[in-house]
Amino acid sequence: MRTICAGLLYGALALGANSALAGGFEKLQVHAAPKAPAVTSFVTIDGVPMDLSAYAGDVVVLNFWATWCAPCKREMPGLDRLQAMKGKDGIEVVTMAFGRHNPMAMEKFWRRANIQNLPLHRDPTTELAQAFGVKGLPHTVILDAEGNEIASLPGEAEWDSPEALALLGRFLAD
Repeated sequence: MRTICAGLLYGALALGANSALAGGFEKLQVHAAPKAPAVTSFVTIDGVPMDLSAYAGDVVVLNFWATWCAPCKREMPGLDRLQAMKGKDGIEVVTMAFGRHNPMAMEKFWRRANIQNLPLHRDPTTELAQAFGVKGLPHTVILDAEGNEIASLPGEAEWDSPEALALLGRFLAD
């Protein structure tokens, strides 16, 4: 029954997602049904292996970014504010540096942008990004509490906007 309800919810969101959204969410692609990711592993900034299953039970806003990406620089403070507002409400913002990144450059990026609430993770082989179909940056994937991909957004968005909060609230309601 839960699968049928989830399918109906995602289908309804897919049909109406773009009609009333602004703030960069016009390109949001809500899937008709949740999709299990083929790859879930990555490393922390220190190179420690990790897996997306560590975030099971939360809706995950998985953001792929790079230190050289100008839209990423504009978007990251909003993601940081989203995590500060909703991190205790079942939403986890997980940032993933795309490709090989110097950890010191990543930390410098965080300091300059005054990022206080987000983790620094890396996808040095880009296998995780490839599994989610990332073709440009920034790119954000939304995972349900079971770790399945339910939506994808290529490009920059205002993640702390009322539109984003309403959208994520609908995903939490499932």
